[in-house]
Amino acid sequence: MPLLDHFNPPLSRTHPWRSFHGAWAAAMARLLNQGVLPTGYYAVPLVDRDGPIEIDVAALHDQEASNSASGGVEPRTWAAPAPAVAVAVDLATVDGVEVQVFAEQGDPRLAAAVELLSPRNKDRPAARQAFAVKCVGYLQQGSSVVVVDTVTTRRADLKSTILSLLGVDMGAAALPPASLSAVSYRAVGRDDELQQLEVWPAPLALGQPLPTLPLWIASDYSVPLDLEASYQMTCADLRIHPAPVRPLPTADSD
Repeated sequence: MPLLDHFNPPLSRTHPWRSFHGAWAAAMARLLNQGVLPTGYYAVPLVDRDGPIEIDVAALHDQEASNSASGGVEPRTWAAPAPAVAVAVDLATVDGVEVQVFAEQGDPRLAAAVELLSPRNKDRPAARQAFAVKCVGYLQQGSSVVVVDTVTTRRADLKSTILSLLGVDMGAAALPPASLSAVSYRAVGRDDELQQLEVWPAPLALGQPLPTLPLWIASDYSVPLDLEASYQMTCADLRIHPAPVRPLPTADSD
């Protein structure tokens, strides 16, 4: 299923982006909960009236995902690729501080979050900075975050804002700017020392399928976040179909 433009006509008239993002978040959570997440983890979609749509993944207290997978019930079948960027950062010096994933019992611990960007997140410098602070806050509390940007009406690159807040130079990290992208972030290391920021960026393009990114729910355990599968499910649920491709004229048609 090619990525469609949900922020301009005709889709913006028939299927407003906010309703589509809400359905997409629900589809992501459903797929994660149906066999992707190990026992003790669950995903829930959250809707912020003025901000992005989130999927949160929570865990049972401080349970490590590898513990549930090592008992022979849920063997590990997927390994994350190496990060495109791995750089030392000092999260303690950053001021500030969604599908989210939580645990089933007791006080849930946020393990990971997925953020579907809204036009407002990319609109003004202050809005972009506020969103970057939110994402860094996830990293500071030990959660990973995936940011999915399909907003075609704004050209700002939130990835550069997030990395700049962390003191990472985009050029030095060899990350080209991209107005549409999906990026997975996590920080590894102890809170009282420099940590290593790991980044898995994937540029997005209209007309192209979406990627699968690692969603880190523990320091040593990730699950695949299949954006293409959830996107296809959402489009099917909402009866959204790509416009037919018109064939190029041939010499005989003149």
